[in-house]
Amino acid sequence: MYDSNLHLKKQLKLKIVKEYKGIRMSDNGKKIILANPRGFCAGVVRAIATVKLAVKKYGAPIYVLHEIVHNKHVVRELEMMGVKFVDDLVEIPRNSIVVFSAHGVAVATEMRAHTLGLRTINATCPLVSSVHNMVEKYHAEDFDVLIIGHHNHPEVEGTAGRAGGDVYVVASEEEAEKVEVRDQSRVAYVTQTTLSQNDIAGIRDILVGRFPGIKGPKSNICYATLNRQKAMQELGQDCDVLLVVGSKNSSNSNRLCEVGQRAGMEGHLIDDENDIELQWLTSAKTVCITAGASAPERLVQGVIVFLKQHGFDAFEKMSGKEETVRFEPAVLE
Repeated sequence: MYDSNLHLKKQLKLKIVKEYKGIRMSDNGKKIILANPRGFCAGVVRAIATVKLAVKKYGAPIYVLHEIVHNKHVVRELEMMGVKFVDDLVEIPRNSIVVFSAHGVAVATEMRAHTLGLRTINATCPLVSSVHNMVEKYHAEDFDVLIIGHHNHPEVEGTAGRAGGDVYVVASEEEAEKVEVRDQSRVAYVTQTTLSQNDIAGIRDILVGRFPGIKGPKSNICYATLNRQKAMQELGQDCDVLLVVGSKNSSNSNRLCEVGQRAGMEGHLIDDENDIELQWLTSAKTVCITAGASAPERLVQGVIVFLKQHGFDAFEKMSGKEETVRFEPAVLE
Protein backbone atom coordinates (compact mmCIF):
# COMPACT_ATOMS: atom_id res chain seq x y z
CA MET A 1 0.00 0.00 0.00
CA TYR A 2 1.36 3.40 -0.96
CA ASP A 3 2.14 5.59 2.06
CA SER A 4 2.19 9.23 0.96
CA ASN A 5 3.58 10.41 4.29
CA LEU A 6 6.47 7.96 4.07
CA HIS A 7 7.14 9.10 0.50
CA LEU A 8 7.20 12.74 1.59
CA LYS A 9 9.56 11.92 4.44
CA LYS A 10 11.98 10.16 2.06
CA GLN A 11 11.89 13.09 -0.35
CA LEU A 12 12.52 15.55 2.48
CA LYS A 13 15.44 13.46 3.75
CA LEU A 14 16.94 13.31 0.25
CA LYS A 15 16.56 17.08 -0.10
CA ILE A 16 18.25 17.71 3.25
CA VAL A 17 21.19 15.45 2.36
CA LYS A 18 21.70 17.17 -0.97
CA GLU A 19 21.41 20.66 0.49
CA TYR A 20 23.83 19.71 3.24
CA LYS A 21 26.38 18.77 0.61
CA GLY A 22 25.87 22.11 -1.09
CA ILE A 23 24.51 20.61 -4.31
CA ARG A 24 21.31 21.62 -6.08
CA MET A 25 20.18 18.41 -7.76
CA SER A 26 17.81 18.15 -10.72
CA ASP A 27 15.30 15.33 -11.19
CA ASN A 28 16.04 14.13 -14.68
CA GLY A 29 18.46 14.00 -17.57
CA LYS A 30 22.19 13.75 -17.75
CA LYS A 31 23.76 16.38 -15.59
CA ILE A 32 26.96 18.26 -14.85
CA ILE A 33 28.03 19.02 -11.30
CA LEU A 34 30.58 21.81 -11.06
CA ALA A 35 32.88 21.44 -8.06
CA ASN A 36 33.71 24.35 -5.83
CA PRO A 37 36.30 25.54 -5.01
CA ARG A 38 38.29 24.79 -8.14
CA GLY A 39 40.94 26.36 -10.35
CA PHE A 40 43.42 29.10 -9.55
CA CYS A 41 44.69 29.41 -6.00
CA ALA A 42 46.11 32.61 -4.52
CA GLY A 43 49.72 31.55 -5.16
CA VAL A 44 49.06 30.90 -8.84
CA VAL A 45 47.15 34.17 -9.25
CA ARG A 46 50.10 35.98 -7.65
CA ALA A 47 52.70 34.28 -9.87
CA ILE A 48 50.85 34.98 -13.12
CA ALA A 49 50.08 38.57 -12.09
CA THR A 50 53.75 39.06 -11.24
CA VAL A 51 54.88 38.02 -14.72
CA LYS A 52 52.24 40.14 -16.47
CA LEU A 53 53.12 43.21 -14.40
CA ALA A 54 56.81 42.68 -15.14
CA VAL A 55 56.10 42.65 -18.89
CA LYS A 56 53.98 45.78 -18.58
CA LYS A 57 56.53 47.64 -16.46
CA TYR A 58 59.83 46.55 -18.01
CA GLY A 59 58.82 45.38 -21.49
CA ALA A 60 59.43 42.09 -23.24
CA PRO A 61 61.23 39.85 -23.10
CA ILE A 62 60.83 38.80 -19.48
CA TYR A 63 62.43 35.46 -18.65
CA VAL A 64 60.99 32.78 -16.36
CA LEU A 65 63.05 29.90 -14.99
CA HIS A 66 60.99 26.80 -15.80
CA GLU A 67 57.19 27.06 -16.09
CA ILE A 68 55.70 29.81 -13.92
CA VAL A 69 52.94 27.31 -13.02
CA HIS A 70 52.30 23.85 -14.39
CA ASN A 71 49.69 24.57 -17.04
CA LYS A 72 50.44 24.60 -20.75
CA HIS A 73 47.63 27.06 -21.56
CA VAL A 74 48.96 29.60 -19.08
CA VAL A 75 52.48 29.17 -20.46
CA ARG A 76 51.30 29.70 -24.05
CA GLU A 77 49.34 32.82 -23.11
CA LEU A 78 52.40 34.36 -21.44
CA GLU A 79 54.64 33.40 -24.35
CA MET A 80 52.33 35.38 -26.63
CA MET A 81 53.01 38.42 -24.40
CA GLY A 82 56.76 38.09 -24.91
CA VAL A 83 57.67 35.90 -21.93
CA LYS A 84 60.47 33.40 -22.51
CA PHE A 85 60.67 30.22 -20.43
CA VAL A 86 64.12 28.73 -19.93
CA ASP A 87 65.50 25.61 -18.30
CA ASP A 88 68.83 27.13 -17.28
CA LEU A 89 69.90 30.60 -16.20
CA VAL A 90 72.79 30.60 -18.68
CA GLU A 91 70.20 30.96 -21.47
CA ILE A 92 69.33 34.45 -20.24
CA PRO A 93 71.26 37.55 -21.40
CA ARG A 94 73.07 39.55 -18.73
CA ASN A 95 71.08 42.38 -17.09
CA SER A 96 67.80 40.73 -18.07
CA ILE A 97 64.92 40.15 -15.65
CA VAL A 98 64.22 36.58 -14.57
CA VAL A 99 61.19 35.48 -12.57
CA PHE A 100 61.44 32.47 -10.27
CA SER A 101 58.30 30.34 -10.53
CA ALA A 102 55.63 29.71 -7.91
CA HIS A 103 57.36 26.42 -7.03
CA GLY A 104 60.39 28.18 -5.52
CA VAL A 105 64.12 27.72 -6.06
CA ALA A 106 67.22 26.72 -4.13
CA VAL A 107 69.51 29.27 -2.49
CA ALA A 108 72.22 28.25 -4.96
CA THR A 109 69.93 29.23 -7.86
CA GLU A 110 69.38 32.69 -6.37
CA MET A 111 73.12 33.17 -5.92
CA ARG A 112 73.87 31.95 -9.44
CA ALA A 113 71.39 34.41 -10.91
CA HIS A 114 73.15 37.30 -9.22
CA THR A 115 76.56 35.98 -10.32
CA LEU A 116 75.30 35.95 -13.92
CA GLY A 117 74.23 39.56 -13.62
CA LEU A 118 70.49 38.90 -13.74
CA ARG A 119 67.80 40.95 -12.07
CA THR A 120 65.42 38.68 -10.19
CA ILE A 121 61.77 38.62 -9.18
CA ASN A 122 60.81 35.87 -6.77
CA ALA A 123 57.25 34.66 -7.50
CA THR A 124 57.48 31.73 -5.09
CA CYS A 125 54.10 31.03 -3.50
CA PRO A 126 54.17 32.43 0.06
CA LEU A 127 52.93 29.08 1.37
CA VAL A 128 55.91 27.36 -0.26
CA SER A 129 58.16 30.06 1.20
CA SER A 130 56.83 29.17 4.67
CA VAL A 131 58.03 25.59 4.11
CA HIS A 132 61.41 26.98 3.03
CA ASN A 133 61.57 28.89 6.32
CA MET A 134 60.91 25.69 8.27
CA VAL A 135 63.71 23.86 6.47
CA GLU A 136 66.13 26.72 7.08
CA LYS A 137 65.16 26.84 10.77
CA TYR A 138 65.57 23.10 11.30
CA HIS A 139 68.87 23.10 9.44
CA ALA A 140 70.17 26.01 11.54
CA GLU A 141 69.34 23.95 14.64
CA ASP A 142 71.40 21.04 13.23
CA PHE A 143 68.48 18.74 12.42
CA ASP A 144 68.46 16.34 9.50
CA VAL A 145 65.44 17.34 7.41
CA LEU A 146 63.21 14.88 5.56
CA ILE A 147 60.98 16.19 2.78
CA ILE A 148 57.91 14.07 2.07
CA GLY A 149 57.40 14.68 -1.63
CA HIS A 150 58.15 13.62 -5.17
CA HIS A 151 61.70 13.31 -6.49
CA ASN A 152 62.58 15.81 -9.25
CA HIS A 153 59.52 17.99 -8.64
CA PRO A 154 60.62 21.66 -8.81
CA GLU A 155 58.99 22.53 -5.49
CA VAL A 156 60.77 19.70 -3.71
CA GLU A 157 64.09 20.53 -5.36
CA GLY A 158 63.73 24.17 -4.35
CA THR A 159 62.81 23.23 -0.77
CA ALA A 160 65.73 20.82 -0.48
CA GLY A 161 68.03 23.56 -1.73
CA ARG A 162 67.19 25.91 1.13
CA ALA A 163 69.69 24.11 3.38
CA GLY A 164 73.33 23.28 2.83
CA GLY A 165 73.05 19.55 3.38
CA ASP A 166 71.52 16.70 5.40
CA VAL A 167 68.19 17.05 3.59
CA TYR A 168 66.56 13.92 2.19
CA VAL A 169 63.53 13.45 -0.06
CA VAL A 170 61.20 10.63 1.01
CA ALA A 171 58.74 9.74 -1.74
CA SER A 172 57.32 6.41 -0.54
CA GLU A 173 56.81 4.18 2.46
CA GLU A 174 59.68 2.02 1.25
CA GLU A 175 62.02 5.03 1.30
CA ALA A 176 60.71 6.01 4.75
CA GLU A 177 61.78 2.57 6.02
CA LYS A 178 65.29 2.95 4.61
CA VAL A 179 66.26 6.61 5.04
CA GLU A 180 69.32 7.07 7.27
CA VAL A 181 70.04 10.11 9.44
CA ARG A 182 73.01 11.24 11.52
CA ASP A 183 71.19 11.43 14.87
CA GLN A 184 67.78 9.85 15.39
CA SER A 185 66.99 12.35 18.14
CA ARG A 186 67.47 15.35 15.82
CA VAL A 187 65.20 14.72 12.85
CA ALA A 188 62.51 16.97 11.35
CA TYR A 189 60.23 16.76 8.33
CA VAL A 190 58.18 18.96 6.02
CA THR A 191 55.88 18.03 3.14
CA GLN A 192 55.34 19.11 -0.43
CA THR A 193 52.35 21.47 -0.55
CA THR A 194 50.54 19.76 -3.44
CA LEU A 195 50.17 16.23 -2.07
CA SER A 196 47.08 14.54 -0.64
CA GLN A 197 46.65 13.43 2.96
CA ASN A 198 46.66 9.88 1.67
CA ASP A 199 50.13 10.40 0.16
CA ILE A 200 51.50 11.59 3.47
CA ALA A 201 49.81 9.46 6.13
CA GLY A 202 51.64 6.16 5.68
CA ILE A 203 55.04 7.79 5.21
CA ARG A 204 54.60 9.99 8.27
CA ASP A 205 53.51 7.03 10.41
CA ILE A 206 56.65 5.13 9.48
CA LEU A 207 58.90 8.12 10.20
CA VAL A 208 57.24 8.71 13.58
CA GLY A 209 57.68 5.03 14.39
CA ARG A 210 61.37 5.07 13.46
CA PHE A 211 62.14 8.49 14.95
CA PRO A 212 59.76 9.04 17.92
CA GLY A 213 61.06 12.54 18.60
CA ILE A 214 60.73 13.76 15.00
CA LYS A 215 59.56 17.35 14.61
CA GLY A 216 57.23 18.63 11.91
CA PRO A 217 53.69 19.67 11.04
CA LYS A 218 50.83 17.26 10.40
CA SER A 219 51.31 18.37 6.80
CA ASN A 220 52.24 21.40 4.73
CA ILE A 221 49.49 20.75 2.17
CA CYS A 222 48.19 24.16 1.15
CA TYR A 223 44.63 25.28 1.89
CA ALA A 224 43.66 25.32 -1.80
CA THR A 225 44.83 21.76 -2.41
CA LEU A 226 42.95 20.54 0.65
CA ASN A 227 39.75 22.41 -0.23
CA ARG A 228 39.68 20.99 -3.76
CA GLN A 229 40.34 17.48 -2.51
CA LYS A 230 37.61 17.71 0.15
CA ALA A 231 35.14 18.73 -2.56
CA MET A 232 36.02 15.56 -4.47
CA GLN A 233 35.45 13.43 -1.38
CA GLU A 234 32.00 14.96 -0.91
CA LEU A 235 30.98 14.52 -4.53
CA GLY A 236 32.25 10.98 -4.97
CA GLN A 237 28.95 9.15 -4.45
CA ASP A 238 27.00 11.63 -6.60
CA CYS A 239 29.07 11.45 -9.81
CA ASP A 240 29.90 8.71 -12.29
CA VAL A 241 32.73 10.43 -14.14
CA LEU A 242 35.18 13.07 -12.92
CA LEU A 243 36.96 15.42 -15.31
CA VAL A 244 39.89 17.25 -13.72
CA VAL A 245 41.07 20.17 -15.83
CA GLY A 246 44.84 20.41 -15.42
CA SER A 247 48.10 19.65 -17.19
CA LYS A 248 49.77 16.27 -16.87
CA ASN A 249 52.80 17.70 -15.03
CA SER A 250 50.65 19.41 -12.40
CA SER A 251 51.09 17.60 -9.08
CA ASN A 252 47.99 19.03 -7.42
CA SER A 253 45.84 18.18 -10.47
CA ASN A 254 47.06 14.58 -10.46
CA ARG A 255 46.37 14.26 -6.74
CA LEU A 256 42.90 15.75 -7.27
CA CYS A 257 42.13 13.06 -9.83
CA GLU A 258 43.40 10.33 -7.49
CA VAL A 259 41.26 11.60 -4.59
CA GLY A 260 38.21 11.58 -6.86
CA GLN A 261 38.94 8.03 -7.96
CA ARG A 262 39.26 6.88 -4.34
CA ALA A 263 35.91 8.55 -3.65
CA GLY A 264 34.29 6.31 -6.27
CA MET A 265 34.41 8.25 -9.52
CA GLU A 266 35.96 7.29 -12.84
CA GLY A 267 38.56 10.05 -12.97
CA HIS A 268 40.30 11.59 -15.97
CA LEU A 269 42.90 14.37 -16.09
CA ILE A 270 42.44 16.61 -19.14
CA ASP A 271 44.13 19.76 -20.41
CA ASP A 272 40.89 20.93 -22.05
CA GLU A 273 37.77 19.62 -23.79
CA ASN A 274 39.86 18.27 -26.68
CA ASP A 275 41.15 15.51 -24.39
CA ILE A 276 37.69 14.15 -23.60
CA GLU A 277 36.96 10.71 -25.05
CA LEU A 278 33.29 10.12 -25.83
CA GLN A 279 33.47 6.55 -24.54
CA TRP A 280 33.89 7.98 -21.02
CA LEU A 281 30.42 9.52 -21.31
CA THR A 282 28.51 6.61 -22.84
CA SER A 283 27.01 5.21 -19.64
CA ALA A 284 27.52 8.24 -17.40
CA LYS A 285 24.51 10.01 -15.94
CA THR A 286 26.42 12.56 -13.90
CA VAL A 287 29.77 14.18 -14.73
CA CYS A 288 31.68 16.20 -12.17
CA ILE A 289 34.08 18.91 -13.32
CA THR A 290 36.85 20.41 -11.25
CA ALA A 291 40.16 22.12 -12.01
CA GLY A 292 43.62 22.02 -10.52
CA ALA A 293 45.05 25.09 -8.81
CA SER A 294 46.95 26.16 -11.95
CA ALA A 295 44.10 25.71 -14.48
CA PRO A 296 42.24 28.80 -15.81
CA GLU A 297 38.45 28.97 -15.44
CA ARG A 298 38.00 29.51 -19.18
CA LEU A 299 39.11 25.90 -19.72
CA VAL A 300 36.41 24.69 -17.34
CA GLN A 301 33.81 26.66 -19.29
CA GLY A 302 35.01 25.00 -22.50
CA VAL A 303 34.44 21.58 -20.94
CA ILE A 304 30.93 22.59 -19.85
CA VAL A 305 30.06 23.68 -23.40
CA PHE A 306 31.38 20.36 -24.76
CA LEU A 307 29.33 18.29 -22.33
CA LYS A 308 26.17 20.26 -23.03
CA GLN A 309 26.67 19.56 -26.72
CA HIS A 310 26.76 15.85 -25.88
CA GLY A 311 23.53 15.59 -23.92
CA PHE A 312 24.40 16.82 -20.44
CA ASP A 313 21.71 19.47 -20.29
CA ALA A 314 21.19 19.76 -16.52
CA PHE A 315 23.72 21.90 -14.66
CA GLU A 316 24.38 22.25 -10.95
CA LYS A 317 26.97 23.99 -8.82
CA MET A 318 28.40 22.83 -5.54
CA SER A 319 28.29 25.64 -3.00
CA GLY A 320 31.71 24.71 -1.57
CA LYS A 321 34.03 26.65 0.69
CA GLU A 322 34.76 30.28 -0.08
CA GLU A 323 38.46 31.09 -0.38
CA THR A 324 39.47 34.57 0.68
CA VAL A 325 43.29 34.27 0.67
CA ARG A 326 44.98 36.91 -1.50
CA PHE A 327 48.68 37.65 -2.14
CA GLU A 328 50.23 40.78 -3.59
CA PRO A 329 52.41 40.36 -6.74
CA ALA A 330 56.15 40.05 -6.22
CA VAL A 331 58.52 42.93 -6.99
CA LEU A 332 61.99 43.31 -8.53
CA GLU A 333 64.73 42.47 -6.01
